[in-house]
Amino acid sequence: MDGVKPSFLIPLLLIIAAGELIAGQNCGCAYLVSQEFFDELTSLANPNCDQGNGFYTRDAFLNAWQSYPGFADSPSIDDSKREIAAFFAHVSHETTPLFTQIIKFLICIGMCFKDQADKSSPYCDPKAQEYPCTPGKMYYGRGPLQISWNYNYGPAGQEIGFDGLNWPEAVSTDAIISFKTALWFWMRNVHGIISQGFGATIQAIDGVVECGGGSQDAVNDRVNLYQNYCDQFNVSPGDNLYC
Repeated sequence: MDGVKPSFLIPLLLIIAAGELIAGQNCGCAYLVSQEFFDELTSLANPNCDQGNGFYTRDAFLNAWQSYPGFADSPSIDDSKREIAAFFAHVSHETTPLFTQIIKFLICIGMCFKDQADKSSPYCDPKAQEYPCTPGKMYYGRGPLQISWNYNYGPAGQEIGFDGLNWPEAVSTDAIISFKTALWFWMRNVHGIISQGFGATIQAIDGVVECGGGSQDAVNDRVNLYQNYCDQFNVSPGDNLYC
């Protein structure tokens, strides 16, 4: 038996490998988001970050990815790498406390938050009449990209299959839904402009607040994270990094 896999294991291994490939679709990029890479993303979170610890998992991400096969599916493997690096740069930034980003001290960094820290605003836009707010419900930031506002929760829930207006809490209680909402937002707002450079992705996600000198510390943090992940993927970060 030494060096020989039992015959029943071969189909099982093929099934596992196929699942990894399906998650990465044509580019086969699931291997880039390895368990080692994901462990590094979450390992920097302080043990006191009880929100995110154990919630954001690689399995949940790969499961969500299958619903959005266009993500990181580029004819160029380098472009696919850059899109994955950009996505996780924003995820790392959005789920990290602001004070940590400013003072650059590893207190509680990386995939820490499921919910936005400041919950004082309901993030309800009454002008979005197609997606009316449910009384008592809060549409503040949740999940890897901190999806906000009723006009995002509504259509995201419709596409993904949960009641985003009546149950926005799903984004911070179900890890697969959480990653699906992040990928929903990404494919709708960011994927199409990824070729314009990382700066364009910042503009798409939080440009009103951060770009044009609004918050240079936040922009710098996003860019530093992106460059770090590009280094890990052995790919150039490209041009137009800032907004």
